[in-house]
Order: sequence, then structure tokens, then C-alpha cells
Amino acid sequence: MDLKEKWVASFETFPHKDDILKDIRREALSFFGEKGFPHKKVEAWKYTSLKDIQATDYTLWQPIHAKKTFAPEVLHPYWIEGSHLLVFVNGFFSAEMSNTDGANFTVTPLLEALHKGGASFVSKYFNADTEKGDVFTALNTAYAAEGVYIEVPKGKVVEKPIQLLYLSDSTVPTCYQPRNIISVGENAELKVIEMHHNLCEQQVLTNAVTEVFVAKDAHLDYYKLQNDKLNASLIDNTYISQEAQSHASVHTFSFGGTLTRNNLNFYHHGEYLESTLKGLSILQGTQHTDHYTLVNHAQANCESHQDYKSIVNGEATNVFNGKIMVEQIAQKTNAYQQNDNILLSEKATVYTKPQLEIFADDVKCSHGCTVGSLSPESLFYLQTRGIGKKEASALLTYAFANTVLESVKIPALSDYVNKIIAAKLDVKVDF
Repeated sequence: MDLKEKWVASFETFPHKDDILKDIRREALSFFGEKGFPHKKVEAWKYTSLKDIQATDYTLWQPIHAKKTFAPEVLHPYWIEGSHLLVFVNGFFSAEMSNTDGANFTVTPLLEALHKGGASFVSKYFNADTEKGDVFTALNTAYAAEGVYIEVPKGKVVEKPIQLLYLSDSTVPTCYQPRNIISVGENAELKVIEMHHNLCEQQVLTNAVTEVFVAKDAHLDYYKLQNDKLNASLIDNTYISQEAQSHASVHTFSFGGTLTRNNLNFYHHGEYLESTLKGLSILQGTQHTDHYTLVNHAQANCESHQDYKSIVNGEATNVFNGKIMVEQIAQKTNAYQQNDNILLSEKATVYTKPQLEIFADDVKCSHGCTVGSLSPESLFYLQTRGIGKKEASALLTYAFANTVLESVKIPALSDYVNKIIAAKLDVKVDF
């Protein structure tokens, strides 16, 4: 029995197979069973192999008694100072380890929210704008059990960011299926930080799906900080639905993990809105990171901006596949997309594929990509000013990445990321 067959068979012992989502679950499981794991002949996965994942005997879900807690000192290294903290342990939301004191938003366990809201809530928020052809979203849909529904009421400004901290400490190789729904009400504001960390020596695969709904005039800033151990892999699907005059931005920092796949999808449901997508990858060894983005311009007078950068060393690989879709109705669209990459070794690899599909005739769209190495002339100039070669290289690399860093709106997170970058570049420089 291969891994796909094992996962499909596991559904018969899944404790939530007959809940409010039973029909949706079975349809999703059937789709996963039919399609199986994507391979390199699938265009969207052309440069990313899943052979190592398929060769690992992952357990797909763990029973309720797998819940556990950690002491505060275990959480402290991963906590971004000043943030509300929502902790997930081995895929389960831990209310006792979380801290939302003084919050003006609500947090409800996912299944509780789905059952309380009933069919109307499910149809509005569950699989509302997800990619129906994505097998990992289907897998998550079939097995989603733990996660939260976060609601920011109309007109509320959440001053402190919400940090979603996922910790894994399994005794066997495990694939987790976290599922979160976030609703930002009309004229509300929210900042979110998402982090995943494996605390054990077992192989861990996280297959996460997040659906975010940004109402009219609302503001969302979402930060994904991926700096996990090399025995952890992450497949992340994030779907963001925007209404008129809203602003939504997502920053993705990919530093750790052996294989990371980020599928980021924006859907426009109103005019005069703005979408921002920024990413920074710093990779080494044999790490592999794949960014796959989609911005669906389906309304007129909207803007989107994409800026992704990678710094690749060793035998690591970075993939960027960005797609801007401008539908015929989306006149007066302004869309920008750029992907820049630096190779620090001869064996490092970058694949980049910016795409535009435009069916409107009154638009302003541009895209581009670059792949190169650090300028020898710039390195020499800094060295003539008394700066060591290692530090000079780090300064140039940091300057290259700074267009992504400078738009981070949480000072404590910016400091945290800067320390990681210094460690990745192996220099003692206070950026």
C-alpha cells in the first residue's frame, strides 16, 4: 500500500467523517484518491518533486489524546513580543497555552464554529474561494479537524498582531492538516504572524489551508515566517478574498525546512482594492522552496504588487511561478510583478516564471525577473573601505533583500527576521 492509498484508507477511522462537512469531505477525498500526488509532468509542479514525501510513511492524523502542553520557556524563543498568541500543538489548538488578554476579536475552534454557524456559515466560509483543482487543499478539506475561526468585528482595529504558532512533537512521522478561517470585518484592521516549528526528531509534513475574508475598507497584513528544522516540510495554501476598497498584504519569509511550497491566491470581489505580495527566501544546503502565486483581477480599478527575492547558496533550489489574471471586466487594472534572485554558489538553482494573462484592453501591467550573483566591483569597493569580504557580502545581500523587509509593519517582527538573516549569512552584523 503506497502513501496515497494509506491516506485514503485512513478516512474510515477518522473521527469526524460524519460531521457537518461529511459530503464535502467525501467529495474532496474522492478527488485526492483520483488525482493522487502531483508530479513533474503537472505544469504547476514542474520544478518540485514530492518523491521524498511519498517515500516517508506519514501518519495522517492523530487521536484526540495526542494533545499535550509545553512550558512557557519552550514558547518564549518563538514568541514575537507584543503579540496575541494562539498556540497549536501537534495540529490541535491549545486554548490553555494561548493568550488573547484584552482582545477585541473572537477565536472559536474550527469545528465548533462550523457546527454553530450551520450550513449557511459553511457555504460562506469553507471552500468559498479555494482552488478546486489542488489536491493538497482537497486532502486538507477531507481531514480538517483542528484549527480556529478568527473574527474581527466591523470597525474594530486590532492593535496587537495575532501570532499563530504551530508546534509539533510527534513520536512518529506525521502529516498535519491545520485549517483556519479569518474574517476581517468592514473597516477593520488586523495583523497576523504565522510560524511553524518542529520540536522533535521525527519527519513532519504540515499541509495547511487558510481562508481569509477581507471586507470592504478593511486592512490585513499577514506575515509568514518559515524557519523550521530540516526534518520538516510545509505545503501551505492561503486563499484571500477581498471586497471593495480593501487592502491586503502577505509577506512570506522562507528560511528553513527541507521542502516548502507556498500557494498564495488572491481573489478580487470589488473595485478600488489593493493586493500586495512580497517574499524573501534565503536557502542553503539542499533546501527547496517553491512560491506559486495567483492574483485574479476580476473587478475594475484594482491594483496588485508582487516583489519576490531569493538568495540561494549550496545546492539549494528556489522556484517562483507568479500568475496575474486580468479578466475582461477588470479595466483600469494596475498590476506589477518582479522576481529577483542571487546565486551564491555554482550549484545553486533558480527557476522563475512570471506570467500575465490579460483579457482587458485598458490596463497597466508589467512583469520581469533577474538571476545573477553579487557584483565583484561592489564587493571590492566595500573591502577598500576596511570591511571584510564576508561582511561586505552580507551587507550587499541585505541591501538586495531590504525592499521586502522595509515594508514590514511590526517592529518586533522586523528585528526577529533581521537576527535570522544575520545567522543565515553567518555574520555578526546588526542590520
